[in-house]
Amino acid sequence: MLSGIKQKAIVGKDGKIELSATELPEGTLVEVIVLVEIPTEEDETTYLLKSKTNKKHLLTALENVEKRNLIYVDLDEYEKSCL
Repeated sequence: MLSGIKQKAIVGKDGKIELSATELPEGTLVEVIVLVEIPTEEDETTYLLKSKTNKKHLLTALENVEKRNLIYVDLDEYEKSCL
């Protein structure tokens, strides 16, 4: 009969993976299968659009660009004014 224990772990130094299975008595024969989660790369826009607040800000910013409602800052002048 097979039963399973599922837990997440982080690969440590020298590839070491530690698991804790206190429900298994010492000496129990187990077979270990490692499933690797491949991180999905998502662009910043997709990430930011997940939040309703961020999405609202981004869409407002896009509208402002389309309407040419922009503010230009001369960084050299700005830097001088901060000194």
